[in-house]
Order: sequence, then C-alpha cells, then structure tokens
Amino acid sequence: MTASPEPPAVRHLAAVQDPDPAPNPHATEEQVQAALQDTKLAQVLYHDWEAENYDEKWSISYDRRCIDYAVGRFTAIAPGAPVPYGRALELGCGTGFFLLNLMQGGIASTGSVTDLSPGMVQVALRNARNLGLPVDGRVADAETIPYDDDTFDLVVGHAVLHHIPDVEQALRECLRVLKPGGRLLFAGEPTTVGNFYARWLGRMTWQATTRVTRLPFLSGWRRPQTELDSSSRAAALEAVVDLHTFDPAELERIARSAGAAAVHAHTEEFAAALWGWPVRTFEAAVPEEKLTLRYRLFMYRAWLGLSWLDEKLLRRVVPREFFYNVMITGIKPR
Repeated sequence: MTASPEPPAVRHLAAVQDPDPAPNPHATEEQVQAALQDTKLAQVLYHDWEAENYDEKWSISYDRRCIDYAVGRFTAIAPGAPVPYGRALELGCGTGFFLLNLMQGGIASTGSVTDLSPGMVQVALRNARNLGLPVDGRVADAETIPYDDDTFDLVVGHAVLHHIPDVEQALRECLRVLKPGGRLLFAGEPTTVGNFYARWLGRMTWQATTRVTRLPFLSGWRRPQTELDSSSRAAALEAVVDLHTFDPAELERIARSAGAAAVHAHTEEFAAALWGWPVRTFEAAVPEEKLTLRYRLFMYRAWLGLSWLDEKLLRRVVPREFFYNVMITGIKPR
C-alpha cells in the first residue's frame, strides 16, 4: 500500500528538525585559500569566524539604543505599516540584531532566522533565548529559503543583500515565502558611492592608527600583533564576501523585477558615515579596555547628532545615491 504524502506542515516541521552543520570558527589555511575561489564558502568561513565577537565588534546590543535604531529604520521606509506583524523571517540574520530588536520594539510577534553561517545562527538563537523571544532558526542559503510558500507576514534583513550572489533570486524567494500582502524590508545595504568613501576612510584610519601605535609611548594603545594579523586576514576574506554595492534606483528595479509591488528605496547616513567609518576602524585597531564608557557615549551622541543633520538638512541638498546606506521595501501582490 502506498503511503499518503505528508502534509506541508509536517514536511516543514521535519525540515526544521534536521540537524544543521556545526560552526567552524577556526578555518585552516587550505580552507581559506579555497574560499578565495568560492564565495559561498567564504561567506561561511568569514561569518563563522566573526560570530562570537560580532556584537562586540559592531557595538550591537538588545537594549533601547538598538531597539530604537531598528524600529527607526523600519518606520523610516514603511511608515504606517500594520504592526505588529504575526510571523517574521530574518534573512542572513547574523547574530539576530535586526529581527530581535524589531520584535522587542513591537514590529513582529514571532520570528525565524536563517543564515548561511552555522555560527551566526547559533548566536542568533542564543540571543533570542536570552531575551525570551519565540524564534526558531535554520542554516540556509538565501537563494533557496527552506520554508513553504505563504508562510510569513514579514521578511527582513540588515546588511545581507550585498553578500548574496543572485540578489533578484533571493528577493523572489522572499516573495514566495511571504503571504499575499506581506512586506519585505532590507536595510543597511551599501550604496556604490558610499562604499567607495567608507572603504577609503577605513583604510586610511587603519594605516594611521597601526603606525602611530608603534611609537613607544603609545604602545599601550596597540593591539597584540597576532590580533592585528587576524583582523587583516579577515579583511582579505571580507573583500570576497562583499559582492555588491547598490544604486538606489537599480535596487528598486531589481525588487520590481523579482515581483514586488509598492517598491521604494530610502537612503541615510552621509555626515554620519563620514564620521562613523573612521571611528569604527579606530576602535577595531586599539585594545578594548581603552574604549571607556564616556568615550562610547560621546561617539554615540555624535553619531546621533550627525544622523539628525543628515535627515533634517543634508537630505534636501545631497543626492540620495551619495548617502552610505540604502533600504528597500516592497509588498507581495495580492
């Protein structure tokens, strides 16, 4: 007797329960060399290497500061959206920064996270447990999302599209797993112009900081050479994992081509990026204990002030493609 096929809900549950690969935070030199020719392997190795320290590196938290940031990005591009959404998916979740803070801010009730990096999924789920948030997760390729059609009310991502080889295919998959009328929203993507000046500022700051801290009277401000070498190797892989920059109008075209309706791109951070990238690079080059709470508060308030200047003044006179970050949103047609 032929067994009847499993219903979609059972198939989905079985998929969620399949064991995911283990993180690999200590890639061998052979693996790194192979990753230089294989972008998806590079994504896994780089992000597994970063996972446990990623929140610290980027000053990510799950308190009011980052809740306000995440909700602010959402409301900037989707004002008046019908929140809270029921079930949300974060694509390329990293440590869960965007979705977990959106959930804490009342944008979504339950969540799922996916990432190509097992290490990132592991940290994101741990962060969700620590926050008491109802979140499940899978190691998954953004171009083949392992969930059924019409599953989610909202799909989000932060700084993920520029890592995906086929962005249009990934957006098409997002629309597939969205319910009709559901929304996709991606933030934190680099513009082409913004990426140029951010990388230039970062390189100059790194070189200046690492050279100056060689002076004997500043040796206490220098990270151990092994840590600096490790950061340099990571930067080499970063050049492999960062695949795209975006012109806002072109990103809108890609989203429409994928099938999204009501597509809109919004850019932010011009003065804030010109300030922020040297600051982030400096912080990566000096010992953690040198970055006092007073210093961190000063830098954060400066960033807030420059972001206010961007929104209230510079947005009116600077073309949108000159801003560093681009966000994109769209709706799955009913």
